[in-house]
Amino acid sequence: MDYGLKGQAAIVTGSTSGIGHALAAALAEQGVNVVLNGFGDAGEIEAARAALAEKTGSTVLYHGADMTRGEEIANMVAFARDRFGRLDILINNAGIQHVAPVDEFPVAKWDQIIAINMTSNFHAIRAAVPIMKAQKHGRIVNLASAHGLVASPFKSAYVAAKHGVLGLTKTVALEIAEDGITCNAICPGYVHTPLVDGQIKDTARARGMTEDQVVRDVILAAQPSKQFITFDQLNGLMLYLVSEAGAGVNGAHLSIDGGWTAG
Repeated sequence: MDYGLKGQAAIVTGSTSGIGHALAAALAEQGVNVVLNGFGDAGEIEAARAALAEKTGSTVLYHGADMTRGEEIANMVAFARDRFGRLDILINNAGIQHVAPVDEFPVAKWDQIIAINMTSNFHAIRAAVPIMKAQKHGRIVNLASAHGLVASPFKSAYVAAKHGVLGLTKTVALEIAEDGITCNAICPGYVHTPLVDGQIKDTARARGMTEDQVVRDVILAAQPSKQFITFDQLNGLMLYLVSEAGAGVNGAHLSIDGGWTAG
């Protein structure tokens, strides 16, 4: 399906692997020029960048901005504008997780999660909005989570950050509603990623369960469909939001969680 995005320019944070890379690939396949961002082995990042560029024919660049540093995030936005001459799409996806009771939660880990999962969105949006206003066009999509709507124990920083992302999304949407820009949030449930695969194997060993039991009774316990959300499903929702078909959607949080937050 052609979403009419060819020649546009995008930044996808946290896109060297997992969900972020899938979203960046979906954009590149639509003819969007993309800046990747994230940590990892430099050789592996370059190989993934080059492979995506070769596969899609889009220009695919990399910027190593640290999502805990506002000045580096602003530099990444300027880099995209300077290299592409515009910035149409900003996907704020970068995120990390740590699990611990609130009274044992490491302060440094709390600060890091809030910085990467929430504050980085502010810095990227703050830098991108003037460019989008000048163009009279822009699409901002923040990757929140089902945990932006409901809580789980031992995830105080992650849940707080994702709730904050939804508040930021709504506020920005109201501010830019007359500028040809939209700002929305996607709230996924559990997505089948390599990281989740590792968690399944580790949990199965630790609890003496089969991997199928772990998936159904542990990982997807809160997800009524008992099915992982797929990259293709996430990509479809993201592409709708950044296309003209989604131009009337602004300030929304769209759940894609197999029914998790329906109750």
